[in-house]
Parts: sequence; C-alpha cells; structure tokens
Amino acid sequence: MNKNVYSVGQVNRYVKNMFSQDYFLKNVYVKGEVSNCVYHRTGHIYFSLKDETGVINCVMFAGSRRGLAFQMKNGDMVIAHGSVETFERDGKYQLYARDITLDGAGLLYERYLALKAELEEMGMFADEYKQPIPKHIRTLGVVTAPTGAAIQDIRKVSLQRNPFLQIILYPALVQGDGAAESIVRGIEMLDNYGVDVIIVGRGGGSIEDLWAFNEEIVARAIFDCQTPIISAVGHQTDTTIADWVADLRAATPSNAAELAVGDYRAVVDTAVSFKDRLNYAMRGKLDLYQSRLDQFQTRFQYLSPQSKLREQQQYLADLSDRLDTAMENRIRDRRHTLQLYLERFQGLSPLRKLNQGYSYVADKDGRTITSIQDVELNSKIAISVIDGTIEAQVTGKHPEIRE
Repeated sequence: MNKNVYSVGQVNRYVKNMFSQDYFLKNVYVKGEVSNCVYHRTGHIYFSLKDETGVINCVMFAGSRRGLAFQMKNGDMVIAHGSVETFERDGKYQLYARDITLDGAGLLYERYLALKAELEEMGMFADEYKQPIPKHIRTLGVVTAPTGAAIQDIRKVSLQRNPFLQIILYPALVQGDGAAESIVRGIEMLDNYGVDVIIVGRGGGSIEDLWAFNEEIVARAIFDCQTPIISAVGHQTDTTIADWVADLRAATPSNAAELAVGDYRAVVDTAVSFKDRLNYAMRGKLDLYQSRLDQFQTRFQYLSPQSKLREQQQYLADLSDRLDTAMENRIRDRRHTLQLYLERFQGLSPLRKLNQGYSYVADKDGRTITSIQDVELNSKIAISVIDGTIEAQVTGKHPEIRE
C-alpha cells in the first residue's frame, strides 16, 4: 500500500490555504470574555476570547488600534470583528481583530461614536465656544435626579465651600424613557431663571444607564445654553457626549461642585489679607504725606510774610545792636583819644606850669615875652602867676651867658 508522507510545513501551509479560501473566516464576529490581555510595547494587543465551551487566541496589530475605542481589560465581554488565520510556523490559528466593541453596548457604542464624530465635525466641541466658569457665584443650578447620591454630594460640597450659596434643583429623569427631554427642560428652565452656573449630571453606570446624556437633543441644549455648564456624568472613565459639549467636565458630582463653587473661606482670607495690605499701604501713605506736610509747613513758615517780617525785625534788631555797639566803641575810642589829648594838653598848659611855680610874662599889649629883646628899659610888663597878675617895670636886661 502506497503512503503519501508530508512534511509539517506542507501540512501547515495546506491548512493556511484552506483558512484563507474560506469566506466565512475572512469576515467573522466572535463574542467572548477577554482573558490574558497584554498591551505590547510595539503597540500590538494580544488576548484570548473564551466562553463556557472553549478559547481562541486573538491579536490586534498596532495598525488596527483605531478599531478599539476603549481600554480593553480582562473580564470584558466583547465582540471582536476580523479574520481567522493560521500562523504557519506554529501551526496554530488565531483571530486577527480589526474592530472590537463591548458586548451589549455594541450598537449603542457605534451610535455614540457616529454622533460624536458628527458633532465634532460641526464644531460643537471646539474650545472657542467654551464659556469660562465664574470664580464666585451666588446661585447654582443643578439638573439631576432629586433622590440620587449626586445631588447629596453636590449640596454637601457646595455648602461646605460657601454656606451662603443658593442651590436650585431641577428634578430631572436621568435614565430611561423621557430622560433626555427632562434634562433638556431642566437646562432651559435654569438658563431662563438666570443662575450663575449649571451642573448637569448623575452617578456612574453602564452605557445604557448613561445614554440620555449621549442624546443629540441634550448636546444641543448644552451648546445653546447661555449659562456656563459643568457636566458631571458618572466617573472619570465614563465619557458622554454631554461631557464633550459642556463648558467644563468634572470627574464626579463632588468634583463638579468644587469646580463651580469658590471656597468662601479662601475669599475671606484673601479679603483679610487685602485689608491688611491696604491698611499697611494707607499707613505708609499717611506717614509719607505727613512728612511732606511737615516739610511744606516748615517751608511756609520760612517763606510766609510773618516769617519774613520777623526775619527783618530780627535783622533790624541785630543792626541796632551792632550800631549801638559800634557807637559805644566809637565813643569809647574818642574818649580815650580825648583823654590822651587832655593829658598832653595838661602837660603843655601854662596854668599847670604856673602851679609848678612858673609865671607868664607879657608886654603891655599882651604879647608873650620870650627874650630880652622883646622889652625896652623902663617899659611896663605884666607877670601872671597862679593867683593873679603883677605889674612891673623893666629896670635892666642881662643876657644869659652860655658856655
């Protein structure tokens, strides 16, 4: 009996060709639970899909990552779309995934992606349309369920930050039939009422639970609202269309309250700080102006007519004192000079000579006789002594003989 013997490679190649020729395996959807999920550094994702009957190995290459719109992890129920092929070297087959969606939410998720792309193309997510959130508000509008944890968290955090805040709640349906319309009415009513900021949100949940916030009418109501809106839908991993359109997205309702309501204590502390700085600045200004005023007063006193008059009076008084002093000095000098003259005059005075025993001789005409030549014999002469005049007659003249 003839036996056909084939190599391992030939068998693997044959199987690969069979798989590649099967149209069903080229475009197949496989549903299962994710296990052994590994994000490789190259960008490829390796994982397995399993159910109660078996396991199939899967891979999504980096070039196909656009077909995965969420972070896949072990335990997720997904629907993987791709082709089943064999890896010739190992002789194993696996699913080469091109698109992966969460099971049960696949159709909704596709609707979500389609609406998101449409609204983004229309510019409804653009930053230039985002309104700034006021730092300090007086009224806060909230669109959420009246009995959920979201409103309790918002009230608690808001009133802790500002006990004087007014919170206006619109009790909306946030899940099920009519939820989207209820949310829209709440946004429009609070916008017309004139609150400072609106929080729109609810707690977390599945994509079905959060679907009202993915409706186009809700997105347009948020976009058209004149009041700044903060979205607070679910937890940080749950992103809805409302989050993309809103002016600001919060991870949780509590976080939304923190973003919307300024801390009253911080405002008070800031006001106290400003007051202290203002008082310090005022004191500095007052001290500066007081110093300038003192300088001006000093200059005014110096330049004032009274000051000038007092200055001239003082100057005149000084001149008068100097004049009196000069006069006294001049008189004293003149008296001293006169005294010297008197002393000299007394030394030359005939009377003083007479007091010393001398006499004054004059002729009959009163001329002083200083020589024997001034008189004639028998002429009369007058001799003045200290107590009177003696009349005499010249009886003789005798010249003085000098050796």
